[in-house]
Amino acid sequence: MGEPLVIVGNGMAATRLVDELTTIAPGRFSIAVVGDEPSLSYNRVLLSSLLAREIDENAVELKTAKWWRSRGVTLVYGRRAVSIDRGAKQLHLQDGLTLGYGKLVLATGSEAVRLPLPGADLPGVVTFRDKADVARMLSLARPGARAVVIGGGLLGLEAAYGLMKAGAHVSVVHLMERLMERQLDSHAAGLLKVALEERSIDVVLNAESDVIEGQGRVTGLRLKDGRVLPADLVVMAVGIRPNTGLAREAGLAVKRGIVVADDLQTSDPSVYAIGECAEHRGVCYGLVEPAYEQARVLARTLAGAQSHYAGSLLSTNLKVSGVNVFSAGDFLGAPGSEPIVLTDPDRKCYRKLVLSGGRLTGAVLVGDTGDALWYLDLIRTGRPVEKLRADLVFGRAFAEPEAHAQARAA
Repeated sequence: MGEPLVIVGNGMAATRLVDELTTIAPGRFSIAVVGDEPSLSYNRVLLSSLLAREIDENAVELKTAKWWRSRGVTLVYGRRAVSIDRGAKQLHLQDGLTLGYGKLVLATGSEAVRLPLPGADLPGVVTFRDKADVARMLSLARPGARAVVIGGGLLGLEAAYGLMKAGAHVSVVHLMERLMERQLDSHAAGLLKVALEERSIDVVLNAESDVIEGQGRVTGLRLKDGRVLPADLVVMAVGIRPNTGLAREAGLAVKRGIVVADDLQTSDPSVYAIGECAEHRGVCYGLVEPAYEQARVLARTLAGAQSHYAGSLLSTNLKVSGVNVFSAGDFLGAPGSEPIVLTDPDRKCYRKLVLSGGRLTGAVLVGDTGDALWYLDLIRTGRPVEKLRADLVFGRAFAEPEAHAQARAA
C-alpha cells in the first residue's frame, strides 16, 4: 500500500491530477477522491452542449468507473467533506466517515455567484454551474419559453446559446459596454454581438439588473432604467467564487483563494491546492487550462521530482454560442505596442495581433481561429517575429509555409 493521498473534489483538476500521477508514479500512493456531486467527474466545458441537447449526459463524463478502478482509486462521491483535522491528518465527511491522509489535495473548485437582487430566491431563478443546474434549466426551457441571462461573459453566452438551442427566446443582459470584455476588444465583441443577434439572441448592454419580478415564480427582470424583460427563467451567470470554506476553517492561509506556493503547497506542508480554489501569486484562475497545468506540476512534485508552477498565460479558444473565438496575452495592447488588424466582413472574420519589442504579445481572432495555437505558441515562447511581420496576420501558411506544410503532413 502506498502513502494515503486524499483529493477533495472530483472535478476536472482532480481527474487530471490522478491521470498524471498514476501514469508517472503508479502505486506510490493509495488514492481516495472525495466529491459532493453524486456522479463521476465530468467536463464542465460541455455543459452548454448538454443544455443545447447536442450531446447526452454520458458524453460529458471524463473517465469511466472502470478507468478509476484500473488506477486503483477509491471514489467517495455524493458525500461532502466538512472539516480537516490537520494535527491528526484526517478528513471528516458529512456522513461521519473519516479518511486519514499523508498528503491532502484540495481541488474544491468554485461556486456560482448569485446577485443579491430582490426576488433572487423565486422559483425559476438558477445559476449555470453544474449538471443539476442544466437539469433545472431544461425543465423550464420548453420551446417558446422566455429566458433572461444575466451576464455577458463566457459563461453567460454559453448558457444563452444552450437555451436558444433548447427552443427558448433568450435575452442577455450585461452590465458592461461590450460582451466578454475580459477576452475581447471592442471590435471583436461587436462582431460577436451581431452573430448572437443573427441567432435570435437579444443583447442588452450597459444594463444593470434591479429586481427579479414575480409572485410564486419568476415573471421578469426589471432593470435600473425601468425596463422590464419578461422571463419564465432567469439565469445568473455573473462569475464564480473559489470554494475556500474547508481550507479557511482548517486554518490554512486564504485570501480570495487558498494561497499556494510554486509547488502548489498551502501553508501546511502536507496540504496542496489546485484549480479554481487555488490562489497563486495573487491570481485565481477560473479556466481549465491553468488547472491542468497545476495538476501536471503537482503530480511531478508528489512523485518526488522538482517541479514548479510559474503561472499561466491566459487564453480563450472556444466556440462561443456557435462563433469561433480566440484571445491570448495582451490583446488590448499596452503603451508602446503596435496592433496589426485584418478584417474580412464577407467571411465575418477578424484578426488583431499585438506586437511589442519584435515579439507577439497578444492576439484576438473571431471567425477563423485555425491558427490560434500557432499564435499562442509564439506568445508563450517569445520568439522574435520581425522576419514574419509582413505575413503574420495572414496565418502560418503564409508566414511559415514550409513549417506549415510539415505540420500538416505530420
